Amino acid sequence: MKKIFVTGGAGYIGSICVEELLNRGFEVSVFDNLTEGHRKAVDHRATFFQGDLGDRDVVRHAFSQAKPDAVMHFAANALVGESMSNPSKYFRNNVACGLNLLDAAVEAGVSKFVFSSTCATFGIPERMPIDESLPQCPINPYGESKLMFESILRWYREIHGLSFVALRYFNAAGASERFGEDHRIETHLIPNILKVALGQRESVEIFGTDYPTPDGTCVRDYIHILDLAQAHILAVQSEKSGFYNLGTGGGTSVREVITACERVTGRSIRADEKPRRAGDPPRLIAASEKIRADLGWNPRFQAIGPIVESAWAWHQRHPLGYGD
Repeated sequence: MKKIFVTGGAGYIGSICVEELLNRGFEVSVFDNLTEGHRKAVDHRATFFQGDLGDRDVVRHAFSQAKPDAVMHFAANALVGESMSNPSKYFRNNVACGLNLLDAAVEAGVSKFVFSSTCATFGIPERMPIDESLPQCPINPYGESKLMFESILRWYREIHGLSFVALRYFNAAGASERFGEDHRIETHLIPNILKVALGQRESVEIFGTDYPTPDGTCVRDYIHILDLAQAHILAVQSEKSGFYNLGTGGGTSVREVITACERVTGRSIRADEKPRRAGDPPRLIAASEKIRADLGWNPRFQAIGPIVESAWAWHQRHPLGYGD
């Protein structure tokens, strides 16, 4: 399996997975409409197709040119708040457009489909850490759209024989040496903290300081983007099909992330305390024993420090992101 078709390969996670695939000798085609991604984030070694998954003919044409053995599907809308105000956009792009991709993959005889899912499919979980046996009860259209596509994958495997792996993760963070995180609307904690260190923001907001956690702020499971890429590469090479939760199994609070960023940057970070946001659980930590056992995944980065160091190094080189 050498030819990989990557949707959303101009985005944060997709671009670094493309880089790692190419480093390992795969042939990669990137398909992206560049509404959220950046042309500069596409590795020059990849073949690039600019197009929209909403256009079935454009997708089919790209497949006819790329002739892929496997697909990695990252393209999606992923803002929880926006999904609550515009659910149509999320079901249309994350489900209907995904179906266009799946149908093209089946028609082209693709043998493997790796899907970028999310632990948001679990909603507010019954216990921690979150393993694959917990019920999936999403609390927003974003999580629901990803869960719907997971269900579609099960049926496409049963009916069409398409092998798949869906990877559910929360907080991708960090950077490679060449590619990093640059969202047009930045909601992620670490890049927003680093914007304060760069002098681009006055402060970072802490939403809720009275949670039942050691320091009162939310605890999340941060996973280095390179470990995430490794999981996708193992998934595309595996003969197994299934769903896997992805995390380091550790948790870092909002205050601990801010402290780590201050230590790495050597700069003081002002934090403004705000009320809790609706629907934010106190702790979200993913259990990843299943993917470790089945696919041999072994994350290299367990602590928040090296994750922040890689992100800071990239943001220092690219203070304006891909617009610099």
